[in-house]
Amino acid sequence: MPEYEFIDVYVPRGVSRKDAARLLTDHAEYGHWELDRLTLRRDGSRRVRLRRRIIRQLRATW
Repeated sequence: MPEYEFIDVYVPRGVSRKDAARLLTDHAEYGHWELDRLTLRRDGSRRVRLRRRIIRQLRATW
């Protein structure tokens, strides 16, 4: 089963949808994050949980 690491990103109420999409696109493109969950709160802010897979590499013993 794959292991993931998570990061929570808080997007305040005043941030436009376009700017929020740009922020998440940058995280996805440069940090290799993918969307796990997006929560729209009552005050209009968004809480976004991003995840990326942890790749474990076995140590080579020569």
